[in-house]
Amino acid sequence: MSTIHAQYAWLSGETCASNVRITVEHGLISTLEANVQPRFGDEQITGVVMPGLINSHSHAFHRSLRGRTHAGLGDFWSWRTLMYEVANRLTPENYLPLATAVFSEMALAGITGVGEFHYVHHQPNGKMYSDPNEMGHVVIEAARRAGIRLALLDVAYLHSGLDSNGVLDEQRRFSDLSIEQWLTRVDLLGRGDAMHTIGLAPHSVRAIHPSELAQIAEHRNDRVVHIHVSEQTSENDQCRTSTGRTPTQVLADSGLLGSFTTAVHATHLDANDVALLGISKTTACFCPTTERDLADGIGPSNDLVRAGSILALGTDSHAVIDLFEEARAVEMHQRLVTGRRGIHRSSELLEAATVNGAHSLGWKNHGLVVGAPADFVAISLESTRLATFDSANGAAHLVHSASANDVRNVWVGGEQIVANHVHRGFTNIADELRTAVSAVLK
Repeated sequence: MSTIHAQYAWLSGETCASNVRITVEHGLISTLEANVQPRFGDEQITGVVMPGLINSHSHAFHRSLRGRTHAGLGDFWSWRTLMYEVANRLTPENYLPLATAVFSEMALAGITGVGEFHYVHHQPNGKMYSDPNEMGHVVIEAARRAGIRLALLDVAYLHSGLDSNGVLDEQRRFSDLSIEQWLTRVDLLGRGDAMHTIGLAPHSVRAIHPSELAQIAEHRNDRVVHIHVSEQTSENDQCRTSTGRTPTQVLADSGLLGSFTTAVHATHLDANDVALLGISKTTACFCPTTERDLADGIGPSNDLVRAGSILALGTDSHAVIDLFEEARAVEMHQRLVTGRRGIHRSSELLEAATVNGAHSLGWKNHGLVVGAPADFVAISLESTRLATFDSANGAAHLVHSASANDVRNVWVGGEQIVANHVHRGFTNIADELRTAVSAVLK
């Protein structure tokens, strides 16, 4: 048993509680008391304790592109060409240190769990490794070394477009050739354990056709489903031309909308799409720093929430790894397109970055509540950003002022993995990143 006494804690709502005592037993929060004085043996934490941040959508290897693509001309499709070049340089040997460093960077940023949208499965020529899930096991091991929880969202990628029956040469290592072969390979991964789980991730309606989506729904077996939805207008145009429907309608007709599904991006939706996602309680995962970096557009976050969808957040291509920035950007983007402030409550945005993200990954109990895993972080108030912190407006202060650099301490399952801004496994993650990225790009 261990106890932590926090100067402040964000439990829910717009304010932060004071003098909060958290007791941890067997990796779970066993008691939670507010407005109490510290006791002998308590670890006293100055600053704000809050639930661990959950990164619902990540492509770890995209971290290699940071700073190398952002100044380029073009759009998502031209950026994708550069991404493919990096994807085809990955090996089990160079991906393990890269993914470990990226997940460790996430830990420093207060991320205690990540949904890794994993699609680099096979050798560059498309042939399986001797272990069909070798690259997936690399990702699982990387998260274990970094000390964070992982939902391995195994991607199905069978077509280069809605009018195609195969993939491009640069996509061969993504493809299992048939939906049956993909399902068989994913089943070999099992169901995971306390630190990692397995989810299903049809890449998009471009890459998985309607009849195959229906097969996934039939064989889901209680696993979560994540899928890119309407990230670009051209995707919608192609889908309407080929099927007469929007991507969201295709998913609805295939039986793949529901509280078990997360629609990633959900940027270019019509009113019927919003209604379908909302009434089915499908989660919408926004990744604002990537969506603006790739000039994809601004999604209707407020309309989705009002319709009944749950909002989650991801860092996607890792233009930055900072879920405070992702949360802040959702609101700021809505202000720009509506001309109004306060579209989303600050507490709503913090929930998107924490408990809603956990829900999207199938982790049912997350947050500073009794019985939840002891996954939480401590935010320092010593920077100029938070020097004037006001607990009465605590949620707003965190959303609109904090950054990843303000995360001082991180616990996962009651075990401290970051102490005073230093990861327990790696004293210098910057060096780890430099070495790992160089090995992939050389």
